[in-house]
Amino acid sequence: MTFDAYYQNLFGDRWARLRESLLLPAASIPYSDGLLKPYLMDRASVLAAQALRLPEAGLVLDACAAPGGKSLVLSSRMSGETKLLCNELSSERRRRLVKTLDEHLSEKKRQQVTVSGFNTAEMGGRKTEWNRFDAILLDAPCSSERHVIQSPKALSEWTPNRPRALSGRQWALLSAAFLLLKQGGSLVYATCALCPEENDGPVSRLLEKYSSAIELDRPDFREGEKTEYGRLILPDVSEGMGPMYVARFRKL
Repeated sequence: MTFDAYYQNLFGDRWARLRESLLLPAASIPYSDGLLKPYLMDRASVLAAQALRLPEAGLVLDACAAPGGKSLVLSSRMSGETKLLCNELSSERRRRLVKTLDEHLSEKKRQQVTVSGFNTAEMGGRKTEWNRFDAILLDAPCSSERHVIQSPKALSEWTPNRPRALSGRQWALLSAAFLLLKQGGSLVYATCALCPEENDGPVSRLLEKYSSAIELDRPDFREGEKTEYGRLILPDVSEGMGPMYVARFRKL
């Protein structure tokens, strides 16, 4: 099945309009709250980061932090008693993350932020790390169809196995993040994918596996459209914002 046939099957007659919107530049804004200088990012990404309920004091994890835009949003909202751990497995992307933090955060705020490079999925398998973080943002690796459709190389390499494989990886990350989260803590799962298999799919598995220990806590923002478990912002009806899927939970 081709890329277009796959998404035509998902979105029907809407796909032509949605496809056209994905070929246009994202609706970016210069986010500047509490920063030394503005950082240009999709407004949907700002909403995803703002959805996380931050503690008044404690340790927050940005589990897949590069290139750093959402980390800046989180840090700008933190109190002086809160610490942020920005994690990025890729060393190359981690260097870009550090550069973003260094250029945009004040010296005082930068001291509240640490960068690490561990494998989040593997850390979830260590019981000594469970219940470590007061809040977690997981902006998971995903199909990123806006990138695929704008890159001839990526488009030629796309197969229907891509969303399926990524969904498995996302589940490993999401289930690990839940174990790393303290009781009462907030967890936000976000992707820039269109496919339900990568969005509500992993969330459904999480809610089923930990049904007695988790509560769905839907995002407060009104942008986008409601899905079974979260909200999906799509550029064809959101003035170019997205794609961005956001689901939020509280650990009981």
